[in-house]
Amino acid sequence: MELINNFMSTSKLKQIQKEKKNNEISDIEPDSNFKRFVLKRLQDVSGVSGTGIVASGIQFSDGTCVLKWLTTTSSIGIYHSVIEMLSIHGHSDSTKIIWLD
Repeated sequence: MELINNFMSTSKLKQIQKEKKNNEISDIEPDSNFKRFVLKRLQDVSGVSGTGIVASGIQFSDGTCVLKWLTTTSSIGIYHSVIEMLSIHGHSDSTKIIWLD
């Protein structure tokens, strides 16, 4: 970077960096193909989360899921897929996924 500064003014360098940053941001398209869901617990096998709607989440277009627990001590988990998430938190048939989108 110091070598570049020797050949151009600081203001010109800042302008180039700003243009590059703006171009990188403008090339990124938001993922609008996501689906929202909630987890409904029919039975609380672990005795931790309770029953009813216990978590909400989003599945992105590549299958990745983000799950936010609605319990008193809330946390967020990221999973490669709905299948992976349910294999951990589904407790067999005790939890149902309800798609909102």
